[in-house]
Amino acid sequence: MLFNSLQFLIFFPIVIAIYYVVPPKWRYVWLFLTSYYFYMCWNVRYVLLLLFSTVVTYLSGYLLQRITDTDMDERRKTRRRKWCVAGSFFLNLGVLFFFKYFDFAVENINYVLGRLHITVLTPSFDLLLPVGISFYTFQALSYTMDVYRKEVRAERNFIRYALFVSFFPQLVAGPIERSKNLLRQVDEEHRFEEARFVDGVYLMIWGYFLKLVVADRIALYVDRVYGGQEIDTFNGWYIVVATLLFAFQLYCDFAGYSTIAVGAAKMLGFDLMDNFQSPYFSRSIGEFWRRWHISLSSWFRDYLYIPLGGNRKGRARKYFNLLVVFLVSGLWHGAEWTFVIWGLIHAVYQIVGDLTKNIRRRAESALGIRTDSGVWGAVQTVFTFLLWDLSLLFFRADNMAHVRQLAGAVAGNSNPWILFNTGVSDGVIGRKSFTVLMVSLLLLLIVDYCKYKGICIRRIIQKQDFWFRALVLAVSVCVIVTIGVWGPKYTDTNFIYFQF
Repeated sequence: MLFNSLQFLIFFPIVIAIYYVVPPKWRYVWLFLTSYYFYMCWNVRYVLLLLFSTVVTYLSGYLLQRITDTDMDERRKTRRRKWCVAGSFFLNLGVLFFFKYFDFAVENINYVLGRLHITVLTPSFDLLLPVGISFYTFQALSYTMDVYRKEVRAERNFIRYALFVSFFPQLVAGPIERSKNLLRQVDEEHRFEEARFVDGVYLMIWGYFLKLVVADRIALYVDRVYGGQEIDTFNGWYIVVATLLFAFQLYCDFAGYSTIAVGAAKMLGFDLMDNFQSPYFSRSIGEFWRRWHISLSSWFRDYLYIPLGGNRKGRARKYFNLLVVFLVSGLWHGAEWTFVIWGLIHAVYQIVGDLTKNIRRRAESALGIRTDSGVWGAVQTVFTFLLWDLSLLFFRADNMAHVRQLAGAVAGNSNPWILFNTGVSDGVIGRKSFTVLMVSLLLLLIVDYCKYKGICIRRIIQKQDFWFRALVLAVSVCVIVTIGVWGPKYTDTNFIYFQF
């Protein structure tokens, strides 16, 4: 069930209406049932995988707590607790590997053996990647680690825990919540609060704007240019513009989902973490990753980077840890070498940035550059964005052959003059649609800049009188309905991160 579908627009009001009618002590049961129904709308069979991950991590948490509470000596406790964690990770990551990486691994093993002139029979599995499997697997595993680290006590109520893993607003594309935040809220009683409810409505409307007006309109451009079928027509600077636009498509698509999820959860009385904090105003790649997909970045920091040693064991070890984290992050996004290279690029960005930090500081001092000036900050922001956008060529391309094709098309026909006429828009999606897109992007940048500066536009709107707030809501809905990419010929488009 997609957020941008008629089915969800019927489903969600029903969920809310019944949620606030049901006695508070049974509300978590209602949310559990609706969350499983939500997931079964994708594929009924794959709900068994969600249930499997839930049962395994629930039992691992229960056993970890039992061992912790016993009187046995600490060495035996530690050994048994580690075995519980290992078992939980092995079973969960084993399922994830089979559905997401098995074919990729076999393909590469066969390639290597083929170079050695060894013929191998390739097993064939026609498997559909279960939507959201990477997200709910990581969320469930974080619970195992939190119980192991004694940061939370194991949840005894299985339904409450199952709701933590399957909470429908963030189930299939995050944000990846921690047990310290979401599981705690499952145990709380949530009463209807008008201010919180209205705030959630504003968030959902903004999320729909990002998805339907911005991301899906950009998709019309990017999908046609990157499609490959018209590479002779849309080459050179068309690909450059499409790559620049894809950065905003990816952001608006994913941030749109996260914002809708946060808004929907808020209307139900839950607070989810903010997954994006104006990432395109970052002044360095390091800052960018503290603002982009925060739930995943912090997951890798807390459960992989720091356990590997973080930056506590010298510079060489720090760089090795960064390489591991970003290579794993690349693989998390997809079973393709393009994602591995994309992750490697970002590891190199951070390593080079750290190695040249002192040199850059001396150069700035020698040149008399005021590092706190707005102009220098703008230069750093643009440079960071261009580094990010360059890496997205690998993120968006289907495979390495597609990367080479696109790179060759850019190098073979680089006519910059199309940027100064209407050719770059008219030949792809039309001038009117392109103009709407540019205005929408300008609005996005204004809102994100306000957020970057700590200005919350929602709070400002909520302080106004009723008629002003009603007008804002009405105009917002009308804008989404009239210029959003949907209608009779529109088919509900998946969110990009569903494939991960």
